[in-house]
Amino acid sequence: MSHPPILVTGGAGYIGSHVVKLLGERGERVIVLDDLSTGNAEAVLHGELVQGKTGDIELVSRLLSEHGIDTVMHFAAHTIVPESVTNPLKYYGNNTSSTRNLLEACEANGVKHFIFSSTAATYGIPDDPDGCHEELPTAPINAYGMSKLMSEYMLRDLSAASDLKHVILRYFNVAGSDPDGRIGQSTENATLLIKVAAEVALGKRDSLKVFGTDFPTPDGTGVRDYIHVTDLASAHLSSLDYLRKGGESTLMNCGYGRGYSVKEVIDSVNRVHGSDIPVIEEPRRLGDPPALTANVDKIHATLDWKPELDDLDTIVKTALEWEKVLLKRKHNQG
Repeated sequence: MSHPPILVTGGAGYIGSHVVKLLGERGERVIVLDDLSTGNAEAVLHGELVQGKTGDIELVSRLLSEHGIDTVMHFAAHTIVPESVTNPLKYYGNNTSSTRNLLEACEANGVKHFIFSSTAATYGIPDDPDGCHEELPTAPINAYGMSKLMSEYMLRDLSAASDLKHVILRYFNVAGSDPDGRIGQSTENATLLIKVAAEVALGKRDSLKVFGTDFPTPDGTGVRDYIHVTDLASAHLSSLDYLRKGGESTLMNCGYGRGYSVKEVIDSVNRVHGSDIPVIEEPRRLGDPPALTANVDKIHATLDWKPELDDLDTIVKTALEWEKVLLKRKHNQG
């Protein structure tokens, strides 16, 4: 039995495009909605791309009804944490208000399943950062985390008041790129450590800044739970299967359940790249937790999901390979 098409918002972006790739390879029918403000049309390897905004109720309603869509995967969002601090209304507008409009369209058109891209930033600085579990109190320290948490609440409340069932996945630190080398993270001025380190290794940036070497961690640098984007994408397909089989609405952390320090990441980049990258040590940034890793018991108990790329050097290698692809493209265009 073939299923109705799936609407993927933000499907031309970093994480969304990897999910669209896996959906297409599995034979799912996909409609991608993306305003291409940060996404890239060429990253959409399957399905139909519609250029437009997630908050456009009329457009979304038309797509849902025309295609008989019963499942929405919602990735469209601004995601740069420092920018959310200096420009919070941009984040509440695009992340929270647009999600509210999307949910209104979903309710009006009888959407059954909703998978939402959330973040560990909803935890803020947890008392027990070493293995955050889903029952921890949420206390975001920036507008990005709060904009996502507000969307979580809206989704929960709508599910309680309707037939909509949802899965919320709180991502930890997403990194790496498609091992096939066809898509990757193309965001300009990215702030994610592994992406930036790969850019430094290939000469796109002069040096890597390390913010804080005096944290109460084994080597003094911040510890994070890095998950390969392809494993994260496969968790969305497992979430889809879970909902299609009648699974109840749920929220789960999505990470590997172990952390690597900034220094360990740099060591991995140096090892994979074959030479040392230049590093500048800076003071801590306001609000950076010393460590943030996921407790992943719930996702493994709930979903049929098994990570396949749980290896720091593999994550780094795919990130470096993608930077080489981008360099080659730029050279060919130039």
